[in-house]
Amino acid sequence: MPSLRPVAPGFVPPLDDADARLPDTPPKRELRERLAALGDELDELQAKLFASARRGLIVVLQARDAGGKDGVVRHVFGLFNPQGLAIRSFGVPTPVELSHDYLWRVHSAVGARGMITVFNRSHYEDVLVVRVHGLVPEAAWRARYDQINCFEAMLAANGYAIVKFFLHVSRAEQRERLEARLDDPAKNWKFRAGDLEERAKWDDYTKAYQDMLSRCSTEAAPWFVVPADSKPMRDLLIAETIRDTLDGMQLEYPPADPAVLQWKGKVT
Repeated sequence: MPSLRPVAPGFVPPLDDADARLPDTPPKRELRERLAALGDELDELQAKLFASARRGLIVVLQARDAGGKDGVVRHVFGLFNPQGLAIRSFGVPTPVELSHDYLWRVHSAVGARGMITVFNRSHYEDVLVVRVHGLVPEAAWRARYDQINCFEAMLAANGYAIVKFFLHVSRAEQRERLEARLDDPAKNWKFRAGDLEERAKWDDYTKAYQDMLSRCSTEAAPWFVVPADSKPMRDLLIAETIRDTLDGMQLEYPPADPAVLQWKGKVT
């Protein structure tokens, strides 16, 4: 099964409906078993990250409505120790947040070194929703690509690994998921009339996502396009990429303090 590859800087992904599903997807049961099998490996890597507290990991999740961000938080990050997780969700900015620069609320939400910080939506809303709805002048949102790249480069230089996932669903799959929210009493609270208004702007959002991916996928903070029509495949691909990212950070437990080791064999 292929693994995810980062978007090359400057490359414009087509984001066609066909790209939302991999061919020859294995059965759901097999995918879920493979995801569960990653649990011990992820737990060990997270324990080293938390114990050493020298590095941090930031995971960004972006998607269209019903793209599966909440599902990823539940199924992928449910494999981690919650003690070392910081899940951050970003909604419509509050008056206090709007009184600051657009990155202020995001920077203050970054977890300490040793933590895995998950952004369920992120600073990229300020080149997506803001752009599509014309909430600021074009010159303002266009300048934000370089500003975001500098912001993420600063975080990387200060010990944070950054990995960003765009959960790519087809138009037909989104329609099916939105309809399911109406049919299921456990899900219809998620449905908003605004979801249909956003869906009507599909092509505008596609262009905004393409620019986001091509202009803000960098060596320090790569974007990955995740085929997300299949939920189990989506989860496995993300979990494997996070595993590879943590493994590449060369994490180690901190050396024991000699003052602690002197008590070895003396505990009564």
